[in-house]
Amino acid sequence: MAAGWVIYLENVMSLDVYLKIDDDVVYSNNITHNLNKMAEAAGIYKHLWRPEEIGITEASDLLGPLLQGYSRLILERKWMEKHNASNGWGMYKDFLPFVSSYIEACVMYPEATVEVWK
Repeated sequence: MAAGWVIYLENVMSLDVYLKIDDDVVYSNNITHNLNKMAEAAGIYKHLWRPEEIGITEASDLLGPLLQGYSRLILERKWMEKHNASNGWGMYKDFLPFVSSYIEACVMYPEATVEVWK
């Protein structure tokens, strides 16, 4: 029983992103939910956490918005760092490579289906 509870809490506290071609996962990554405010400040919260709400279905749909958000993360670093989690679990230094990696995957697999688990 306790193990199921732990799994539930882990899912609540993180975001898992997947790119799939057919039934094969070609990319996956995970980041803490504590970065949701930074994602919102960069303009990419819904693109990462709730792509289905804004009609994102394929990796190619994510590419432009993620590039814009990534640019904003870099250009407005001081502002973004104000959104670092006070407990240390959700930092700019972790979010920037997460977004960069996701962009690279979208370039490699533009036709992949986007899925998230939150």
